[in-house]
Amino acid sequence: MNRLDAMNLFVRVADLGSFAAVANQLGVARSVVTRQIAALEEHLGVKLMVRTTRRLTLTSAGTNYLDKCRSILDLVESAEADVMETRVTPRGNLRIGLPLSYGLRRIAPLLPTFQKTYPEISLTLDFTDRHIKLVDEGMDLSIRITPRLEPGDVARKLGESRLIAVASPDYLARHGRPAHPSELGAHACLGYSAKSSNRPIAFLIDGKMEHVHVSFRLQANNGDALTEAAAQGLGITVQPDFIVNDYLTSGAVVPILEAFEAPPLGIHAVLPSNRYLPHRVRVLIDFLASELGKAP
Repeated sequence: MNRLDAMNLFVRVADLGSFAAVANQLGVARSVVTRQIAALEEHLGVKLMVRTTRRLTLTSAGTNYLDKCRSILDLVESAEADVMETRVTPRGNLRIGLPLSYGLRRIAPLLPTFQKTYPEISLTLDFTDRHIKLVDEGMDLSIRITPRLEPGDVARKLGESRLIAVASPDYLARHGRPAHPSELGAHACLGYSAKSSNRPIAFLIDGKMEHVHVSFRLQANNGDALTEAAAQGLGITVQPDFIVNDYLTSGAVVPILEAFEAPPLGIHAVLPSNRYLPHRVRVLIDFLASELGKAP
């Protein structure tokens, strides 16, 4: 194994924290990865990792070496890409994490055009609303819809989504239309939550963002299910525009509390790290930014 391959392997093991996980990604036996890391340590004359039955920890020398490996590998990848991208068609597999509703409605319809434009890029799509750990799961990027990113996230903003409070005409006829967010406590609310039956909903009230605490009659981690429940008269829900627009157009639900804005949700392409961006990932992000920017 040459030096760059050894560095690449070491970085993978450090990122995943497991020989077995790296072996699984590479399709080799765990013993192969273990031997190669041991050979690297022997070559350097230092211990890079402390291995126990439960965990793998970098030594101080290992932490130091990891930072230098990342810098060297980034420079190599950047240098090669700068030379090759002008003449090489982007190729390879891209593994993408997509939120279920947004992924199906907005991203999936765009991908056939992307693959016709870049026929040598293959795509693997994982539709899920859970928070994806990109490095652990071997993902190239994920689309995340959130009012705020987490510290350390490396992302490119692709757009925004508006949150809209809605209810069915039938529900409002039976229970009345709330005129202020503070009145939601007297209504049946349907909430996006898998952790608690009492979660705050944010609204802009008198120029300040305030949180209104409500009890959820129904909670789910999917906005389509909640909007459908609202359309059938179960209560009030606050959902992104890309979910409720069709329901609003058909009249199955109507907007309420229009005078009180909910904070917008940012739509982001989130990357595993701040390392050099592979050509195939870059062209996908540029494509999505361009296409999503055309959406009304």
